[in-house]
Amino acid sequence: MRAPDPARVIPAITWLTRYRGRELSADLVAAVIVTIMLIPQSLAYAMLAGLPAQVGLYASILPLVAYALFGSSRALAVGPVAVVSLLTAAAVSRVAEPGSAEYMGAAIALALLSGLMLIAMGLLRLGFLANLLSHPVISGFITASGILIAVSQLKHLLGIDAHGHNLPTIAGSLAANLAETNFWTLLIGVFATGFLFWVRGNLKPLLRARLGMPPFLADILTKAGPVAAVVVTTSAVGLFDLAQRGVDVVGEIPQGLPPVTMPPVDLDLWGSLATSALLISVIGFVESISVAQTLAAKKRQRVDANQELTGLGAANVAAAFSGGFPVTGGFSRSVVNFDAGAETPMAGVFTAAGIALTALFLTPLFQHLPKATLAATIIVAVLSLVDLGAIRRTYVYSKLDFAAMAATILVVLGVGVEAGVVAGVALSVALYLWRTSRPHTAVVGQVPGTEHFRNVDRHDVVTSETVLTLRVDESLYFANARYLEDTVYDLVARHPKLQHVVLMCPAVNLIDASALESLEAINARLRDAGVTFHLSEVKGPVMDRLKRSDFLDELTGQVFLSQHQAMEALDPDTIRRAAARHETDTGRVRAV
Repeated sequence: MRAPDPARVIPAITWLTRYRGRELSADLVAAVIVTIMLIPQSLAYAMLAGLPAQVGLYASILPLVAYALFGSSRALAVGPVAVVSLLTAAAVSRVAEPGSAEYMGAAIALALLSGLMLIAMGLLRLGFLANLLSHPVISGFITASGILIAVSQLKHLLGIDAHGHNLPTIAGSLAANLAETNFWTLLIGVFATGFLFWVRGNLKPLLRARLGMPPFLADILTKAGPVAAVVVTTSAVGLFDLAQRGVDVVGEIPQGLPPVTMPPVDLDLWGSLATSALLISVIGFVESISVAQTLAAKKRQRVDANQELTGLGAANVAAAFSGGFPVTGGFSRSVVNFDAGAETPMAGVFTAAGIALTALFLTPLFQHLPKATLAATIIVAVLSLVDLGAIRRTYVYSKLDFAAMAATILVVLGVGVEAGVVAGVALSVALYLWRTSRPHTAVVGQVPGTEHFRNVDRHDVVTSETVLTLRVDESLYFANARYLEDTVYDLVARHPKLQHVVLMCPAVNLIDASALESLEAINARLRDAGVTFHLSEVKGPVMDRLKRSDFLDELTGQVFLSQHQAMEALDPDTIRRAAARHETDTGRVRAV
């Protein structure tokens, strides 16, 4: 048995053997920029997950190294992200009290479970699972999650206590405690939020237009906006002793590298977290693979979906054993990494080193960091993901897809994120089954002067009284097999002069066992009615499967390579009439 290629097991071998000075300098620059962006994000997303601030730093060190070894994307930046942090909080808070040691242990166990599931899916080559989440469902989920996350962070901007995992609960809790708003916290929160929104939309154009700053430097300063907000607000809290005036701060953050942690081995706990871990795995993978493929396409590179599963799985396992929580590839930081010129995943390793140095030496600087600033960072980040325009576009284009999107949004906001994902996926599958259970079919005729056959309701075509051709525009499987039977029988009943029925199959990519039985039933019933049953334009793989059955032996008619050949054999007069009409129409045009 041939040994596996080491480069396929550890993709890093491929780029490490070719690593040179040019890649090193590019990766170092990208790492500096991403590190500056990632420090406040890591702290903020740990808070969103209900975990101590340092856990966000821990989740941004070893997971990046693990992904660099096993991932396939050159530009993807892995770490804590908003949606996964929200899912983590929703899952862990059901089994442990926030702030307790059990809560931390459950978050670590969730990361391990998610990592093991992702690795298993990668080994089983289940990368296609990303297709189970339709784009409207993903878009609706991200939009609703962004709104839910933003609303959940208002308590930190106001300095009040509020709780809940859905919009009605959070809104009710905020309203009940609104009178307890802390003025200084509100002032800091409003300043930080306004400043970050201004930086995002106006700083880069201002630096370039007014100061003539190079685009690259202007971009770095813009991405450093959250760091500036952290520095200013932390300094203000320390200088004016605002913590004594009710401003909630991060507090003391332990210095040092991530501890080696052992996830709790508790089968009951694992069973309680299993469904949530699966949802986090699939959603994190979908978010990650979409941005990875987008960035890879810009450089004509390739991303292996199954290897991405393994890479993300390794990153989550690394998070579990280094005191972290579930991670995935982040959209904003990956785009920043790409735009900053990252050439290889070594940029992620350098970023991990930068975060490690922060955890070792800089954590005392965050002691007076107000949670309102971290909340502002989260709000500005997640609101950029809210795409209300997609709702309108989807409604105009497809009412069924809009139904799936709307259901996802409403359930996420009204019930919770996990229920929203399940509802969206379930409705997408149900709508797909309903839509394909009633496939588009068309009676076709010949377009004069061509060998093409088109829908009689859309084109001026020539048809035959003795030959009826039905084109089916969908693969045939258990959900639509009976519908096809009913359609054929109804058409035959309405055309008493029929001698032949041709099933035209250019869009049929599959005929499953249920559909095969339906074709056999159609063949037998038409034979009893004195009508011959034929097929045309059957694709090779479909024909190969039909040859493995007795259907072709029992078929009363023939299988034609093209519909034109079928009409030449079954009703040549129709071919001649189509040609004659073309000559007549051409003559009229010339006369005019």
